[in-house]
Amino acid sequence: MATLTIRTDPEVGHALESLTQDGSSRSEAARAAILMAERAQRRTRLRAEAEELRNDAEDVAASLALAAEMPAVRAW
Repeated sequence: MATLTIRTDPEVGHALESLTQDGSSRSEAARAAILMAERAQRRTRLRAEAEELRNDAEDVAASLALAAEMPAVRAW
């Protein structure tokens, strides 16, 4: 596991105090915040990709065509 050293300003220090009031360590709070930020970033990217596909007329047409074919290939 790597070590991360950061400098905190008063705002970050206050937030860190708030996040550790439940007994969590500063390291646990930092790890949780980094993971939450990465998940939020991933959701934002996926949302943008979905929006792009939703606005892509060719992709929408292909999806509709595939959906129309589905009843013909059902097992029962």
